[in-house]
Amino acid sequence: MPVGMTVEGPGDAAAPEDSRKHTEVAVGILIRGDGALLLSTRPEGKPYAGYWEFPGGKIEAGETVEQALRRELHEELGITIGAAAVWKVTEHDYPHALVRLHWCKVHTWQGDFEMREGQTMRWQQLPLDVSPVLPGAYPVLSWIAAERGFEGPTHFDPV
Repeated sequence: MPVGMTVEGPGDAAAPEDSRKHTEVAVGILIRGDGALLLSTRPEGKPYAGYWEFPGGKIEAGETVEQALRRELHEELGITIGAAAVWKVTEHDYPHALVRLHWCKVHTWQGDFEMREGQTMRWQQLPLDVSPVLPGAYPVLSWIAAERGFEGPTHFDPV
């Protein structure tokens, strides 16, 4: 499979032609009752600081995707999520890392949101009005748009 190609189902990712090791990442698509999606900015000091993304983080050794997502969202946002299962898996080749993103839809959580890493959060409907958006999220935004029957651009990034 070419590097950067998306994979539509969990566990379908083949080994890339690139010799770099994948960084496995659990990502939460938090969906509010009105269908709004939670995005937050990447903190200062990290690659792509200030870009908008769905929250999540690296899967540590011995963790399942759900365990990693639960830990990351508590560490970053101060919330405790309900059940989360992998919905889609994508790969993205950033200059700083080759990542395999395990996308989970999250419909329930408890606690008040706290931006524990100095990030900003916004609830968004399609098309997103925040920018720039982290490129690894583009395929997921397209799939969500398709599920909702939304036509047109899903986001607007500066040129």
